[in-house]
Amino acid sequence: MIRTKSALVASLVMTAALAFASPAYADGNVRCNAGSTEKWQKIDRLKKKVWMEGWELQKMQVEGDCYEVYARTEQGQAVEAFFHPVTLQKLVVFRRGQEIYRAPGFGG
Repeated sequence: MIRTKSALVASLVMTAALAFASPAYADGNVRCNAGSTEKWQKIDRLKKKVWMEGWELQKMQVEGDCYEVYARTEQGQAVEAFFHPVTLQKLVVFRRGQEIYRAPGFGG
């Protein structure tokens, strides 16, 4: 009986540790406060901006009220980035779930 309780406690501790060790991904947490879509720039204009960053574009989409980009940097790192759809300003960039860039003053 004692071994069973010890095994159960150990299992619960390991489960909790794994849950807290998992990376936090960006989806759903970034808000651009972009307003009406009538003022948004076409997502195709963002392709040039991403290219100017030296990134190899993999995927672009609308996520909430932001433009979301999946790309590879010049160093070959996979990144997920969010851009403001009106200004096309790069707001936040994640790599493997870790934030690696945030625009000054951006709190979204």
